[in-house]
Amino acid sequence: MATDAPPPSKAEPHLPTTEEFVEVQESAEFGELRRAHRSFAFPLTIGFISWYLLYVLLSIYADDFMGTKLFGNINVAFVLGLAQFLTTFLIAWWYERHSSRQLDPKAEAIKSRMEGGA
Repeated sequence: MATDAPPPSKAEPHLPTTEEFVEVQESAEFGELRRAHRSFAFPLTIGFISWYLLYVLLSIYADDFMGTKLFGNINVAFVLGLAQFLTTFLIAWWYERHSSRQLDPKAEAIKSRMEGGA
């Protein structure tokens, strides 16, 4: 009795081999996808960490400046602290926008080709 597995149905995606993964990883198209991600994510990450460290250092070493009242009980430290949250949400929104316009189409093309077995 033969115990061969049934042929894959058309509904199931092609499962790429290790060699196919390595081939795609070494392709120029995948390199471009990585460059597009890194050229956006790394500078933004460095910028945000620098901005956060500036806030922490100002809080530690510039008490007088951070305690400067802007209006009512609102001081510079409070405004910069809120700006940290605003910056976080803006970066997340900007990355989502960049990803959906620049990264997702390239990744989808690679994925489709890998699952299609082409």
